Amino acid sequence: MKRTSIRAVVGLTAAMLIAGGASPTQAASVVNVSLWDKGATMPMAVGLAYATPSVDTAKATMGIKVSPPEVKAGKVTFNVKNDSKDRVHEMIVIHLANPGRQLPYINAQNRVDEDKAGDKGEVSDLKPGVSGTLNVNLKAGKYLLICNQQGHFAAGMWTELTVDP
Repeated sequence: MKRTSIRAVVGLTAAMLIAGGASPTQAASVVNVSLWDKGATMPMAVGLAYATPSVDTAKATMGIKVSPPEVKAGKVTFNVKNDSKDRVHEMIVIHLANPGRQLPYINAQNRVDEDKAGDKGEVSDLKPGVSGTLNVNLKAGKYLLICNQQGHFAAGMWTELTVDP
């Protein structure tokens, strides 16, 4: 008799989940991020910041690769790895209120003004070969992932991420 009761409860629970009577916790979207460069002996490129007119990212000596480049709105987990052999990198998530417009920049520091740009979270100062994780809730829209170590953003170390509703 007990065996039949357990089977009935398990069957009923499964049926409710399939029919939508009970909803499991929505899984987070996962974005894998690689922070890369061509090595410290390679001269750092300049003039490759996001939304720079006629930007040619093929000349970049460093960059950010994401997979996938598009996720659903809600909780997003970023698994970030610094694939450099000799440079410290970081990843900052910035919401693009006006996609295609340049980010506020502090020329004297050769960095993006994170406060004015709208920093949504970051994995800071990853030494070569080190990984980090960031969990953040994102609304639908366009985002930019950047490295804001001095000169890295202008050297092409950024990529877009689309968050769908």
